[in-house]
Amino acid sequence: MSTTPAETTVQAVLTDFDVKTGLSTTKAPLQRRLSAMADMYADQAAAAAQVAQDDVLVYEFFDMGVPSTSGDVAYGTSITYPGKVGDEYYMTKGHFHEVLDTAEIYYCLSGNGYMLMENPEGDWQAAEFKPGQAVYVPRRYAHRSINISATEPLVTFFAFPGHAGHDYGTIETKGFRKLCVERDGRPEFVDNPRWQA
Repeated sequence: MSTTPAETTVQAVLTDFDVKTGLSTTKAPLQRRLSAMADMYADQAAAAAQVAQDDVLVYEFFDMGVPSTSGDVAYGTSITYPGKVGDEYYMTKGHFHEVLDTAEIYYCLSGNGYMLMENPEGDWQAAEFKPGQAVYVPRRYAHRSINISATEPLVTFFAFPGHAGHDYGTIETKGFRKLCVERDGRPEFVDNPRWQA
């Protein structure tokens, strides 16, 4: 069976992003304000009060727009801004992959934070983000970026199999088993009192 050039030629994707800020001048970001994240935080009263005062941008990310197929690599940048709800650091919503047996890689461009990970069986891990360090998120692990800086955005570059998909619903329903909170000026991981088994 022969193939035609149209079947074997794939268009290259050219994108721009700033290696310090993660921002793109040609792509529109997907943004998550605190009002869209309020249910994710343990201190619901503090989240509601903060939203009423100022519905701040917690994080944004740029999906660079490649095909969602197993032979392609999806990639982009994520920017999590500094701040806290109560004593809990700003974070991304977090997700599993719809295709659970797919991994992801994150490379820290700037800032300081953690990648919080957990699998359905209950194992959890936290890997620190520092500029120039990559975090490999194993297959089967939900993952969430957390910014522990008081002043600087956490900026990462990510890549994962194009067909992996995103399962936000499980995290929206159950939450993560652990929270990252500030204790005596330092980050600490504690049990999430709102986690649903």
